[in-house]
Order: sequence, then C-alpha cells, then structure tokens
Amino acid sequence: MSESHPIISQVAIERWHLARPFVIARGSETAVDLVVVRLRSGDCEGVGESCPVPHYGESPEQVVRDARTWLSRVVTADQWATMEPMMPPGAARNALDCAFRDLQARMSGTEAWRMLKLSRPEPLQCAFTLDLSSPAEMARRAVAEARDFALLKLKLDGTCDVERVRAVRSARPDARLIVDANEAWSPDQVTGFLAAFAAEGVEMVEQPLPAANDAVLAGIDRPVPVVADESCHVAADVRALGGRYDGVNIKLDKTGGVTEALRLKAAAREAGMSVMVGCMLGTSLAMAPAMLVAQGCEWVDLDGPLLIGADRTPCVDYARGLLMPVPSGLWG
Repeated sequence: MSESHPIISQVAIERWHLARPFVIARGSETAVDLVVVRLRSGDCEGVGESCPVPHYGESPEQVVRDARTWLSRVVTADQWATMEPMMPPGAARNALDCAFRDLQARMSGTEAWRMLKLSRPEPLQCAFTLDLSSPAEMARRAVAEARDFALLKLKLDGTCDVERVRAVRSARPDARLIVDANEAWSPDQVTGFLAAFAAEGVEMVEQPLPAANDAVLAGIDRPVPVVADESCHVAADVRALGGRYDGVNIKLDKTGGVTEALRLKAAAREAGMSVMVGCMLGTSLAMAPAMLVAQGCEWVDLDGPLLIGADRTPCVDYARGLLMPVPSGLWG
C-alpha cells in the first residue's frame, strides 16, 4: 500500500425515489434514504453506501452519527483493520467498511477483489424481485418486466401465497423460483406451504417465520430448503441455525460490511449450508462489493438498482438477467 495520509471524510444521507412502490409483508416504500461515506487519503478516494433498516432499529440520522463517531477514531486507512471488529454490525459499519476497502484498493493500485484475496469476479445469474401483489399482477410482471431474468424471487405474506406461486409458475414455466415470506407465516402454515411449493419447483423459501419464533423449523420436514435472513446477521449466528435452516442470506447491511460478509460465507460453508447473497434497496455502489461475496453462491439477489428510478454512473449491468462484473471506477 502506498504511504498513508490522514483521512478526510464525508458522510451524507441521499434520498432516492423508487421506480414504483415496493411492497413486502411489512409495508410499502416509495423512496429510500441511503448513507454514503466518502474517504480521501492523498489523491485516492474510497466510497461506500449503506441502507439503514428500521426493522433493525436503524435510522439514517443515527447511522450518520455512528459513522462519524467511529471515523473520529481512525487517522489512516491502515487502522481500519483494527477498528472494524470493534464496531457493531449494521449499516454504519457497512458504509465504512466498504469505503475503507475501496480506498485501500485504490491506494494500492489494484482491484478490490485482489485486495480481498478473492478470485476474479464472473457474471452471475441475478434474481428479479416481484414485490407483493395479487397473483395475477405478479404473473403479469413476471412476463412484462422480468422476461430476461431466469431467476425470480416472489415476495409473500401468508395470504394466497400458493396462488401467487402457481400464477407465476404458469406464466413463466421456464423460470427458477425462490420466495421470501419476510417472517409473515405462522407455524401452522409452514408444512403445507413447503409441500405445495415443492410441487411447483420452488428452489428455496426465505425466512418464513419471525426470527424470535423460528425454533419450530427444527421439527418440520423441509422438502424445500429454508434460508435464514432476519435470523442470521453475522458469522457468529451460524452455530444457532443448525437443524432449523438449510442456508443463509448474506446482506452487507446486516453483516456490517464486506469483511464480515466473507466471514459469514466461510462459516456457512463450513457448516454445510447453502448461501444466498441479497441486498436492501440500494444503488450500484452497494451491489459492487456484494457481487464479490456472491461469487460461487447458490442464489444471487442483487437487483436493488432495478427497483430505484435512477442509478449512479458508472453502474452495474444486468444484461439478459446476468449481473456482469463491475465497470472500471465502481468500487475499485
């Protein structure tokens, strides 16, 4: 790494309006507030983006305050490796970790994936998310908006979910299907839904039960793999998932950055679990580091920029449903 200069930082909230209202079991959104961290050392700049999650008790204002507090303790870029494990996971650490990793790569004159000791990124099949609506409307969008995507993710809420899956399957018999209940099911719904979804070729069900009430999964036959989202944030959580879940969904806003995301991926693989890499709402700036984690994973759900009405420049490319390696200038 080149000589370290004192860090000059900027932390700001940016509001991005969505292309259309985005609906899940917990509610609807028309815009998203993102926190962006910019770090400068000498002539090099690193940038990171995060999406505060109210469901986890986060607000954009608090994330900004937390990021600034921790930045006040870091003088040079090479100090971040010591500070990162001390900071709690979440959106603030994510923005900082991605910004520091980006900055370190640029100071070293190398790609971020090399800095992280990863393989060169390859194109990935990316999911297109069909947010919560009627069965007919979700089937329509599966054709009208997601025809180029071979992998579809359906948002569910515990009401007419089988009808939703069957409608989309009928409209897109060629597609791979995964579903996300966002903790909306009750324990007595799980067995019937999993059996019905297995018959429709659904590959995976994400977080069917509330994280505080998921122990019942250990005693349920799972003909479709069940993946932990809200029940798994960091690598230390994997040990408690045994018997209940077959895989984990890694999101950088949960792990608190790409560094812990890679730790979580390694822990899940060691436990024999499948891995999905997902995202909160965000621009291409947030997808770029997540794409490095997503290499070799069973499911990739990094379609955040497609849900927003605009994107950054440069931006990631979703050519024919494939998430392409990031262009020069985007996260190293």
